Amino acid sequence: MALHWTWARFDDMGVHALHDALALRCRVFILEQGPYQDPDEADKTAWHLLGRGGAGDLQAYLRLSDPGVHYVEPSIGRVVVAPEARGTGMGWALVREGLARSQATWPDRAVRISAQAHLQRFYGEMGFVAVSAEYLEDNIPHIEMLWSPA
Repeated sequence: MALHWTWARFDDMGVHALHDALALRCRVFILEQGPYQDPDEADKTAWHLLGRGGAGDLQAYLRLSDPGVHYVEPSIGRVVVAPEARGTGMGWALVREGLARSQATWPDRAVRISAQAHLQRFYGEMGFVAVSAEYLEDNIPHIEMLWSPA
């Protein structure tokens, strides 16, 4: 499935796009994975990447935080694919698009993520390398991973 990408800062998203992003994040991060504070202050300064299907429905989302917000490097987080779209390669497309947008915004900068530990292989296949021991974040095992431009 081809996606139509929207790339915007928080203030430029519009209320409908913001609602769609937060609703998808809530559906996966809160209802599937357990309660925690999902919207945070980092949302207000981040870039937001939304991938919509042909009918305009939000299928994929991530946010890209500026260097210095979470880490020295730019940071991809809140990576989410709608449950009905999983297994279609959409996660790969989303992360590749996020990395491309990061490189366009901050050329030749590495990107750091706090990945859920069970996704280490997925991110590893995309070129991310584990750079920390496993730790708990929101009661879910995570690992820091770093992607470096070629």
